[in-house]
Amino acid sequence: MPWKESHTMELRMQFVMRLKAGERMTDLCQEYGISRKTGYKFAERYEQRGVQGLADASRAPKRIPHRTSAEMQALLVQARRRHSWGGRKLRDWLERKQPGIQLPAASTISAVLKRHGLIKSGKRRRKYPQPDRGTLRGAGAPNEVWCVDYKGQFRLGNGKYCYPLTVTDLLSRYIVAIETCESTDEEGARDVFEAAFREHGLPMAIRSDNGTPFSSQALAGLTRLSAYWLKLGIAHERIQPGHPEQNPTHERMHRTLKAATTRPAGQNALQQQERFDHFREEFNQERPHDGLFGRTPSDLYTPSNRALPTPIPEPTYPLHDDTLVVSRSGQIKLPRHRQVFITAALRGEPVGLREEPDGRWLVTFVNLDLVRYCPRTGTLEPCT
Repeated sequence: MPWKESHTMELRMQFVMRLKAGERMTDLCQEYGISRKTGYKFAERYEQRGVQGLADASRAPKRIPHRTSAEMQALLVQARRRHSWGGRKLRDWLERKQPGIQLPAASTISAVLKRHGLIKSGKRRRKYPQPDRGTLRGAGAPNEVWCVDYKGQFRLGNGKYCYPLTVTDLLSRYIVAIETCESTDEEGARDVFEAAFREHGLPMAIRSDNGTPFSSQALAGLTRLSAYWLKLGIAHERIQPGHPEQNPTHERMHRTLKAATTRPAGQNALQQQERFDHFREEFNQERPHDGLFGRTPSDLYTPSNRALPTPIPEPTYPLHDDTLVVSRSGQIKLPRHRQVFITAALRGEPVGLREEPDGRWLVTFVNLDLVRYCPRTGTLEPCT
């Protein structure tokens, strides 16, 4: 009879008492449905600690190898009391002051300082209203609008996830790119677009949904990727949230792509990319489309005459009063005023600054007016 959860202690006590009364260990273990090892364990615990020894022992590890030591915590607390900085700055400072010291991550330092009451939880960043998308433009020629999205992730045969990034031309439905990606990070997406721009030139606009890495909850919905597009003179259109039907030809291509290349999926990323390449060639060169009156995408598509510039030109603001560079933390220093947070998506990027007749400061990135700052009230008013 195995242990019953509601009477565990009672059963263990019965087991030990019967064992002490002279019954055989083997017979008792068989009756209670436990191993001889478990039986001897409870007999030994009872001999050493009595009834308390029959209770469940804590499963917490006796030693946590990566726990921040008391000495390190004391050092961090001392550093914080000397400098009212956050975890990242304190870590950099300590590395300079004590070369060779093994410091925890900046996030761990912040957690230690919070436990000691030296850091309060910061206020949540305000969510700016998303820009008015208006009426999505049509396409009268190739490369006027490219559509981009990630087809839903799926597992490869080796168990790893695949996130296919797809780019199509709106007019011709030509598949510009299908790339196997390990995630939806901005760096991987930018690599895909750089390769596409080199091969096909630049479109006038790119249309996406509101997901990562194309859009964010930051000012003007900017991300590092969409800022890169703007620097190249490419407008960014976003469909309305929850309305994939606003990108119908691209979504329809995804349905065909899924059926043709993922059932079953490739064993690894190379095999899957080979399937995508074969599908792309067939889709572009051979597959006739009813929406194209029986023609293939390659019958209509021609590369753009706007080549990818090398190097990418930096934005200039001849009609503005000043040009400022956004800091690593996403802030700019306005003249005679405090640091103002704009967006981390533009860190390291130059923005234009112009004082308007009413005394507010207009902040612009490339040709996109981002925000107006009122120095009298200290408030930010998004332009979009």
